[in-house]
Amino acid sequence: MRLYLLPISTRRTLLYCQKLKVPASDKQTWSDKIQGKAARTWSEWEKKESGWQKSVVNYGNLLQRRIPYEEWGLKSVPPLSKSRKDTELKGTEKVEVVYPKSLLAMDKVPRVLETLATEREALHRKRLIWCFVGMPFTLPVGLIPLIPNIPFFYLVYRAWSHWRALSGGKHIQFLLQNNLLAFTPSAVVDEVYARPKQPLPSTPETTTAPDADQLKKLGPTPDVAPETPEGETLLLSQEHGKKMTQALNLPALEIELERAIWQVETAIKKSNAETATEGTGSTTETLKGPKSDDLTNAEDKKP
Repeated sequence: MRLYLLPISTRRTLLYCQKLKVPASDKQTWSDKIQGKAARTWSEWEKKESGWQKSVVNYGNLLQRRIPYEEWGLKSVPPLSKSRKDTELKGTEKVEVVYPKSLLAMDKVPRVLETLATEREALHRKRLIWCFVGMPFTLPVGLIPLIPNIPFFYLVYRAWSHWRALSGGKHIQFLLQNNLLAFTPSAVVDEVYARPKQPLPSTPETTTAPDADQLKKLGPTPDVAPETPEGETLLLSQEHGKKMTQALNLPALEIELERAIWQVETAIKKSNAETATEGTGSTTETLKGPKSDDLTNAEDKKP
């Protein structure tokens, strides 16, 4: 496999794992079989012109787009099976980590990887537990005829998603602890980042990631641009995200970049809107001047 670190903004970086080849010793697990079956079923439902299956797919795609891109990135990393662990420990080649040296210094790459692998660990574990807690309460929905128990299957999917994210993070930590990574700056990636000429969305304040309240105690994600530590600027537009996938010849990366750019850009716009609203509110208070009650009290206090 090969790892990619692609900064989305001056504060956030996308992790993506490219699967080069499956080790011969790795057999298809039950999880892989279920995932393959679900993907085929989903594809069949997408092709339908109408009906409840088409509605489920439409709403499902909207929900998937809102799942944090950090979770999708960790899910792209395969779980660390015993055979894969032995293969990586005995292997002569290290796992390549591709990154833009114009935005990430080599000595910071391990820290960025470690942060991405561990910062959401407690959150995924907590939500995995809650998914299992909620499953029994959705079972009565299965008594409704003709319609599958969608709430139950949704919780099953989210539980699997959190488990895969946890497993991907553990795999990254294993590679870091055993010095099994080779950091490779990419001129191709740097060239794509150098292309945008138009100003990209930015905000003077750092935007909060999805579920930031739960992540506050875990510390911030390392900056990719130390010269702008207080604010946040988008580094890739949707157009250049597509050019990135073309330059790297990674079609599967396109949807991951599209989702990540949309989430970060939305957060930046929301932050700017909130800042503008707060500014308008304070200006309005200033223009209103002191309240009549305050003036009355001031008169009463005169000697």
